[in-house]
Amino acid sequence: MKTSTFIVAALLLAAATVADAKNQKQVWPDGTPMESWFTDTAKVDVSALGRQYVITDYGVKNDSTLLQTEAIQKVIDTAAEAGGGVVVVPRGTFFTGSLFFRPGTHLHLADGSRLKGSDAITHYKIVKTRLEGQTLNYFAALINANGVDGFTITGRGTIDGNGRRFYDEFWLRRKVFPKCTNLEALRPRMIYISDSKNVTVQDVRLVYSGFWTNHLYRCSRVRYLDCYIYAPTSGYPKGPSTDAIDLDACSDVLIRGGYINVNDDAVCLKGGKGTFVDKDSTNGPCRNILIEDVEYGVAGAGVTFGSEAWDCSNIILRDCSFAGTGGIVRFKMRPDTPQKYANVLVENVKGTPKRGIRVGSWTQFHNLLDRPDMPRSGVSNVTLRNVDVQCSQIFYEVRQSDKYDLSGFTFENIKASDPKGGFDTSFIKDCKVKNVTVNGVKY
Repeated sequence: MKTSTFIVAALLLAAATVADAKNQKQVWPDGTPMESWFTDTAKVDVSALGRQYVITDYGVKNDSTLLQTEAIQKVIDTAAEAGGGVVVVPRGTFFTGSLFFRPGTHLHLADGSRLKGSDAITHYKIVKTRLEGQTLNYFAALINANGVDGFTITGRGTIDGNGRRFYDEFWLRRKVFPKCTNLEALRPRMIYISDSKNVTVQDVRLVYSGFWTNHLYRCSRVRYLDCYIYAPTSGYPKGPSTDAIDLDACSDVLIRGGYINVNDDAVCLKGGKGTFVDKDSTNGPCRNILIEDVEYGVAGAGVTFGSEAWDCSNIILRDCSFAGTGGIVRFKMRPDTPQKYANVLVENVKGTPKRGIRVGSWTQFHNLLDRPDMPRSGVSNVTLRNVDVQCSQIFYEVRQSDKYDLSGFTFENIKASDPKGGFDTSFIKDCKVKNVTVNGVKY
């Protein structure tokens, strides 16, 4: 009787532990509850989005050599004028410049379809847009959606940025002008979605973007589900600045599943830069970002704060794997920008990244202006727990500086190896270390 009572008690305790773990996952690092929306990973039912407009039914030819920007745009506009619907790219390859989706319209890529971007920058309209922490006139992306609430990109087809020519041009320009910026290289992004709510991008293959692959600006309730995002990271030419997903002043974002391999940042938080970043209404914070179950190949880091971010809070990276990734989490600290990064949780991650956690100064193209009331920068309330990694360079690369403050870090249940070792947390205020082993040394 005692034995059976013990077993029942043990089972109840185990169930309670699992329940507690699940409940913990539904709380943000600052302690506020996570909305149930973040657990809803049901895929969009395309049949429920309205009438489907198969582009070949409206005069678009299945011809991979023919530029058909105007014809495809006409299908989008036809759908919008009729009250909305799904623009369907059927099997085949369709060649286009910049396209603009309207309210009520969606994009679906059927199996075997390829929407291929032109590699001539003249086929991309110059529009007022957001780029590198500023609003300016620049080239539109391949796929654009501004103010399109409920916008979806679905299907198992491919959007191909056709970026090789842009890569060549960038690297040649860098040889002639080593300090040239991204803007001077004249390249299009693949997807730019701005001022939109309830956005879903699911199942699609996004490859060879000429510049940033996905850029979202002032969007909320965004879901990326099981997407494959790729740009070349070895050989020549590599895909420069092909960031996988750039979140620029966005809130309530779920990135779940899928694969990322790009020649720059994987998930990158943005929002503005500069000495007076907090005084410019076009800038904004990033809030409530959940990244989970992603398989990372080569990329800058699982999640990067900056270099165009200044106010980020409630960021979770969990249940992810890394293979050759530059790092797990990186904080870029700009001396010319008041930055506050807070309430960050990294948990249940494994694999072979080059580095683990990185915090350090970032001075590329920096421009410090005179500001007597310059707010102090800092990183606070950061937790890494349940980490099992073998780093090819260094696990712990947290640098002390008189330009920013570090506080409230927690390192728990960590097993890491690297060629350098070391784990000095003495300069971090209120730092907690529990069950941490680096290169066999316990801390």
